[in-house]
Amino acid sequence: MGGASPCASCKLLRRRCAKDCIFAPYFPSDDPHKFAIVHKVFGASNVSKMLQEIPVQQRADAVSSLVYEANARVRDPVYGCVGAISFLQNQVSQLQMQLAVAQAEILCIQMQQDPAATGPTHLQLDQHQQLDVVHHSNLDAYLNFAASGGNGGVMIQDPLKREYLWT
Repeated sequence: MGGASPCASCKLLRRRCAKDCIFAPYFPSDDPHKFAIVHKVFGASNVSKMLQEIPVQQRADAVSSLVYEANARVRDPVYGCVGAISFLQNQVSQLQMQLAVAQAEILCIQMQQDPAATGPTHLQLDQHQQLDVVHHSNLDAYLNFAASGGNGGVMIQDPLKREYLWT
């Protein structure tokens, strides 16, 4: 940076900000928290090495990813952003199950209103029996998904514990 004020990393590390400081373009002096959290999780030396190995046009994206992962690691030291992703995948799965149940309920209501449209081979069940079948099959599908670990192999056993990730 050389000149006016040192970048956030040089301020935190209490050193002179050189003209060719690798941190200066990505950690401005007006946002010291951004570098502080990355430094706390990864260390300045490691971040410097990572940035030097990445082409200049990709460094801004890399810094953005490092900041995101550092924030996630501070919130959840074990899983980091993988915990957040797993939590969101779990939510998507639950919402898909709720959607399937709602669609089945709509179908049951439509079938009650127009029983002739179901055809002669359809076994007529009352609404509660139909919903029980739908709930049971969706529950089985969801439990199979959960038992397999979902899409990433990481299953959060306590989703309530991780709700703070998005507040």
